[in-house]
Amino acid sequence: MALLDIEHLSVNYGAIQAVRDLSLTVQEGEIVTLIGANGAGKTTTLRAVSRLLKPRGGTLRFAGRDLTRLPPDEAVRLGIAQSPEGRQVLARQTVHDNLELGAYTRRDHAQIHADIEQQYDRFPRLRERRAQPAGTLSGGEQQMLAIARALMSRPKLLLLDEPSLGLAPLVVLEIFGILRELNAQGVTMLLVEQNARLAMQHSHRTYVMEAGQVTFTGPSDQLVNDERVLHAYLGG
Repeated sequence: MALLDIEHLSVNYGAIQAVRDLSLTVQEGEIVTLIGANGAGKTTTLRAVSRLLKPRGGTLRFAGRDLTRLPPDEAVRLGIAQSPEGRQVLARQTVHDNLELGAYTRRDHAQIHADIEQQYDRFPRLRERRAQPAGTLSGGEQQMLAIARALMSRPKLLLLDEPSLGLAPLVVLEIFGILRELNAQGVTMLLVEQNARLAMQHSHRTYVMEAGQVTFTGPSDQLVNDERVLHAYLGG
């Protein structure tokens, strides 16, 4: 049984159909990447999985449970967390406050404190800036905080939307190194990433989206040099 199973998903923004008849699976322990040109429906797919958008049709199952009509907070309780595009940290709150808020569905207060310390060990720069407002951090530090905040809910599935966006190359490599470490520790991931080659180098399988649909899929190491990927990614 797949950890995440999407069947015939359709999502609309008003009259615009952003995702249509999309099916994909994510197995436990995998990193699966979604790539495609801007407007292909990648972010919409993630937002539907995290229940921030209501599907028009299709089904979403997580660990065998139907997600399709659940509210977002229940999806978090089941084990789904998202690090959104643009980081969306709470700019006026401190780094520490942001991490605490990432655990808002939990009640095991002693373990929450231990998990915050674990995030500081994983991202030492966040420890150094724990009392700073999150809005004063660099872009790379904000991305680390967004990932750490998502991890505070102890997710089984981590959704990542454009984690490299706007970051310096060395910072991008650092963040993707951390993602690989997290995966080795058992965190399953569904990744949307503008840098198609980087995403495929760090994932097990790839789905290519065009105009709201999956056009083809396969093992990432086989698709990384496939001309169809370049065609789809550039949109023509």
